[in-house]
Amino acid sequence: MSASPALRELQHDLEAQATSLSKIQKDIAKNHQVRKQYTIQLGENELVFKELDLLNEAANVYKLIGPVLVKQDLAEARANVRKRIEYISAELKRLDGTLQSLEGKQSSKNEAVSDVLSATFSVFVTEDYCNYLVSVI
Repeated sequence: MSASPALRELQHDLEAQATSLSKIQKDIAKNHQVRKQYTIQLGENELVFKELDLLNEAANVYKLIGPVLVKQDLAEARANVRKRIEYISAELKRLDGTLQSLEGKQSSKNEAVSDVLSATFSVFVTEDYCNYLVSVI
């Protein structure tokens, strides 16, 4: 016995929905990984900013550029770290918005997969029951 056209179409639709859901889940995992990296960077930069606040104005501050330490003004170092913190915070907010969007898409895809599974089950049960009746008659 071969599958009916309706059942084959539902199977194709289910595969497409599952592939789409899998892609969304991979995007969510990637978002979490990037968010984790930015969170670590934010913590490091906040720690550096606190350390810079502890220094007096006459302190020497050096910035590592490649293999060389270059002397930097304390106010400039604070401004650079502050801008870096602002940038990282903005990226984290953007990632949060993207994550919410992806989670919404994931929820709707889960519902779509569930609907296709229900339809597939209904067609399968109906066809199986009809085949049973034909074999009995």
